[in-house]
Amino acid sequence: MLTDVVIAGAGPNGLMLACELSLAGVHPIVLERLPERSEEPRANGLVGQVVRMLDRRGVYERLKGDLMPPAPVPAFTFGALPLELSGLDDNPLYILGVPQRRIEEVLQERALELGVEIRRGHELTNLSQTPEAVTVEVSGPDGSYELQARYLVGADGGRSLTRKLAGIDFPGVTTDTMVSRTANAVVPPELVDPATGALVIPEYGVIPPFRHHRNERGMFVFAAFPGRAPLVSTGEWDAPADGPMTFEELRESVRRVLGVDLPLAVPEGDGPHVLRRVVGGNSRLAARFREGRVLLVGDAAHVHSAIGGPGLNLGLQDTINLGWKLAAEIQGWAPDGLLDSYEAERRPVGERVVMQTQAQSALIAPGSEVTALRKLFQELLAKPDNARHIAALMSGADIRYADGPHPMVGQWAPDMLLMPTGGADPVRLAELTRTARPLLFDFTPDAVFARQFGTDRVQTITAQPQTSGLPIALLLRPDGYVAWAAEVDGTEEREALRIALARWFGVQAGQARPLTSATR
Repeated sequence: MLTDVVIAGAGPNGLMLACELSLAGVHPIVLERLPERSEEPRANGLVGQVVRMLDRRGVYERLKGDLMPPAPVPAFTFGALPLELSGLDDNPLYILGVPQRRIEEVLQERALELGVEIRRGHELTNLSQTPEAVTVEVSGPDGSYELQARYLVGADGGRSLTRKLAGIDFPGVTTDTMVSRTANAVVPPELVDPATGALVIPEYGVIPPFRHHRNERGMFVFAAFPGRAPLVSTGEWDAPADGPMTFEELRESVRRVLGVDLPLAVPEGDGPHVLRRVVGGNSRLAARFREGRVLLVGDAAHVHSAIGGPGLNLGLQDTINLGWKLAAEIQGWAPDGLLDSYEAERRPVGERVVMQTQAQSALIAPGSEVTALRKLFQELLAKPDNARHIAALMSGADIRYADGPHPMVGQWAPDMLLMPTGGADPVRLAELTRTARPLLFDFTPDAVFARQFGTDRVQTITAQPQTSGLPIALLLRPDGYVAWAAEVDGTEEREALRIALARWFGVQAGQARPLTSATR
């Protein structure tokens, strides 16, 4: 049998892609070499546009545990410098503090609800491809077997076997000077300010929580999460790093960085507890994101420093960009170049993440010249326009995929509150995007765009906006970006809509049909 898509890797990226494909009517098989979901503590949450994107898929409320929509954070950090955002009227930085294993759990639940087949304990071992299909060799609990698929997507991490077998190079930079140590550790309660959560260390001073604290000796982070022992992390340059990581090694590293003793105790209970050392790091970008019928997402396509927490934001948005395009290709209606637009759109985003994480890494390095640079950056970040620019860079809110006659084209669609025609209550945009379909919003009194351009391929919604500043109509891609918008009903606007429908959704002239209740 020829399967539509095989996904290698059941981490957050592989599972999210499986959900996106399923929503688009394509049924993938997910291969995961681990027999059970890993309990190893990894990322501690989500930073950036992906928080709002998960809200638009109905996943955010499952992760958060309530129905309140996301709200931007009042402050964050860039290169261990404070980033004050509370004064911005358009703050773009959103954060959701949820452990990665919980993210994977929720995404797996959603994937199974959508009928995704997840094969745990099944590992990709080889691949070959023809112009029509890719053959995947798999090692499973009952032996080896083959799968034939129209496409294979590697979501198997920075050491991606998929990428290597496809012959895709992974150029970049490797450094080995910094040693990072992280562990769950108990600190005496009297050292924690109950009002702020800050660590108050005698003979040293106050260290705010959840922020990188840099001095001339290194870097220190203290983060207390609900329901588990705080995370304590250090970063040093050219520090000793031999043998297996121990808790005493962390204590000694803290002593070197802070210059004082900080009482730390091993957490009680079975955990899992973090005890991790990382030497050096990589900043790498795949030479290409596609080789024939093999595509890459997430860490398989790019790796970078974890500073600022951009990894899941970047990888999950890869999958949301790719899912509907790959489904269109498989279903036979994709316009020419649609699948290739995945790399064209996402590669520059990966490049910017590599750039900004390298810049942050430079800002936390030791040396008096770095200290001077930090003082200058702190002055720059105190200016609202600069803070807004950095927040947009870190969140991915500065992404613009395409230009068009309207300034909204190519940008993330703003949050909207709408009163649908015939509806009794207003709805948020996030309630209308959960099926991952393209949407044509028509806010004109007579639904002029919907009546002329309604099509089964695009869901048409007529409504009265309850949010100010919106155009009279807009066309939304499944990944939440604007494909077309209009301020007036004119010949140029209608022609631009025809072009956008053809470019993104393969709707040719004459395929649009009069509006019916089924398309509303």
